[in-house]
Amino acid sequence: MSSAVPTRPRPIIGWGLHDGLVVARRNLIQTIRVPELLFFSIVQPVIFVLLFAFVFGGAIPIPGADPTTAPDASIYRQYLMPGIFGQTVAFASAAATVGLAEDMKRGIIDRFRSLPMASGGVLIGRTFADATRQILVLFVLSITGLLIGWRINDGVLNAIYAYLLLLLFAYTVAWIGSWIGLYMPNPETAQTAGLVWLFPLTFLSNAFVPITAMPSWLQPIAQWNPISSLVLSTRELFGNPTGIVGDAWPQQNPITYTLLSCAVLIAIFAPLAVRRYRSTTAR
Repeated sequence: MSSAVPTRPRPIIGWGLHDGLVVARRNLIQTIRVPELLFFSIVQPVIFVLLFAFVFGGAIPIPGADPTTAPDASIYRQYLMPGIFGQTVAFASAAATVGLAEDMKRGIIDRFRSLPMASGGVLIGRTFADATRQILVLFVLSITGLLIGWRINDGVLNAIYAYLLLLLFAYTVAWIGSWIGLYMPNPETAQTAGLVWLFPLTFLSNAFVPITAMPSWLQPIAQWNPISSLVLSTRELFGNPTGIVGDAWPQQNPITYTLLSCAVLIAIFAPLAVRRYRSTTAR
């Protein structure tokens, strides 16, 4: 006479976190096995660094900087690097969009669906892996910046805070990219959808030019842009030139505004992405 094996429900939080770490490990291993993916994700921001530093650097003055201490090009490189960091981590959203669309097309999501795993674990793993990849990208970018004259001028501890803030933002936008990717019918469409909103959001910020150089009607948009507060936060933490900071609250409190933006965006898009994932895989 056989007796039933007692079962216990798996805890929701621990279950999702465990499954998320397993999926993240799978995605990171996939990156190692397809090094071209990581290579091109590094090459693109390096090209932006070299392009802006050596082609446009001498033509973009930084308000508030003292030109007698260094040439304009050198000051701009100090100003530029945090902007490149901000743009790079924002593009983690596009990686999440394309990655999820590709997994859906190849049937990977259907395989996950057949396993006894938390529905949100796939998305937790995807977003965590996309943010973790940025560690190597930021490391290579930092070396590139040091070679062209960028410096960390406000101590190692503040620099660590800056990098952690960048990784938090990468994790945040990865949730947005995951939500978008779950609506895409194929990776080709996802590649366009993942980038079409990032370029205006990045260039309507202080990443490459001071906000004071923009038309007056655009300045409030740039001041409240989360990328602007992220970039300004890292400039302050790295001890780099910030330009003239506006009177808007995000410009006066960039770190606080960045943290609040990340919390709000995750609170909005994480549930939306999980809900979309459940409805997609239930078909």
